[in-house]
Amino acid sequence: MLSTLAVENYRSLRDLVLPLSRLTVVTGVNGSGKSSLYRALRLLADAARNGAVAALAREGGLPSTLWAGPETIGRAVREGRAPVQGTRRSKPVGLRLGFAGDEFGYALDLGLPVPLKETVFNRDPEFKRECVWSGPVLRPAALLADRAGPAVRAREQSGAWGRETHRIGLTDSMLTAFADPRASPEVLVVRERIRSWRFYDHFRTDADAPARQARVGTRTPVLDHDGADLAAALQTIVEVGDADGLRSAIDDAFPGSRLDVAAGEDGRFGLRFRQHGLLRPLSAAELSDGTLRYLLWVAALLSPRPPELLVLNEPETSLHPDLLPALAALIATAAARTQVVVVTHARPLVRALDAVGDGMALLELEKEYGATVLAGQATLDRPSWHWPKR
Repeated sequence: MLSTLAVENYRSLRDLVLPLSRLTVVTGVNGSGKSSLYRALRLLADAARNGAVAALAREGGLPSTLWAGPETIGRAVREGRAPVQGTRRSKPVGLRLGFAGDEFGYALDLGLPVPLKETVFNRDPEFKRECVWSGPVLRPAALLADRAGPAVRAREQSGAWGRETHRIGLTDSMLTAFADPRASPEVLVVRERIRSWRFYDHFRTDADAPARQARVGTRTPVLDHDGADLAAALQTIVEVGDADGLRSAIDDAFPGSRLDVAAGEDGRFGLRFRQHGLLRPLSAAELSDGTLRYLLWVAALLSPRPPELLVLNEPETSLHPDLLPALAALIATAAARTQVVVVTHARPLVRALDAVGDGMALLELEKEYGATVLAGQATLDRPSWHWPKR
């Protein structure tokens, strides 16, 4: 389980270190930085697939995503005696992301390259530093793999640093370019754990939504990000997963209702949703947006193959307030099997999760001089965290 998440210089996340729990709920008003935190987690996941540079390009490039305020906010500004203004930089410009848990920690530092005449790719971010370490806090003695620029070194089984220094591309993460089961098994373990992270964000429920279409079904232990394989995912839960939990989730939200999956002769799967008072079942194409979205969350949260980390972005969208207690119970069920982070601005969902989520951690974000901070977090309340230096 991740115990700490750290982000520096990503949009409004100028310097944020957050404690994570088995079930963490991130909330705050619009513009407080919730979406930026969600994107930062996705960037970390992209690094494990060598996609962080491309992901930043889709956001307009590294300069567009960096913190736009001053490097430091002085005491005079905080006391209202001076306006916010630029200061001379004392640190290298870069975007830093990292996490730590009881077993492993990982951090990356992305910066701009030194411009070269030989290439037109002078805006591609480069990995300046990357580290994998054992335990919850980065210490020199805990380092397992260390990357500075193109050079990577790893510890041997004896605990000593290997004699060979490996070289990788400046735009490649060592999680992909140096995940060798012999030279660096710990890097491989960290990479595979990050790759198991799962993100769900705003399922489509319009008339042409993939979840409304009948499709050829195969065993589906993991719902696709667009929900296209909804019927197959629900039938997989019935056959090899928590069938009782599925029935309870349907009955909690829609008392007296029953969900079946029909397979046609052509192999296409379709939903049959039977509601009390109706003479025939409804197909996915006939379901309301809220009902379909709830079924998508059922399939995602009752997955027979839970990930290391499950991140949900505004799962309350399009749901009637009466459905939020049932959704909260589903999320709490998932948190018993995997670590869950919920990003939401819906207070009713927060209250419902607080009622059922044992040991839930509530993190409320707010803005201070344009920077996202954790409400009520003093300097000594922050989890212990150290960035690798360039």
